[in-house]
Amino acid sequence: MSAEDGLAAATSSVFDRDEVESVLSGEFFAPPPERLRAKPLPRATEKPTHYKVICISMYTDDLAKLDGMVEELKKRGLTKANRSALIRHALSLVDLDEVPRGL
Repeated sequence: MSAEDGLAAATSSVFDRDEVESVLSGEFFAPPPERLRAKPLPRATEKPTHYKVICISMYTDDLAKLDGMVEELKKRGLTKANRSALIRHALSLVDLDEVPRGL
């Protein structure tokens, strides 16, 4: 008896004839055709233009100082304080005439 005959015999003891053909053909375990169709992609939403996500490198000591300042602001009740907001605030205070040459 071949392996295929053994499989047919085993499945016929559990399934009826139509189900045996379905199992042996692989259709029994395949998803229905309607599930094979590609789902339409969600509509692309417009990307915001008022900000961009960037990546910068900072020394770990500077990051620790920044994070400490953010935590202090949060303790003082500024619950929305974060790195980005604090850096934006600092940028608004920079006087380019005061920036040292060896920056």
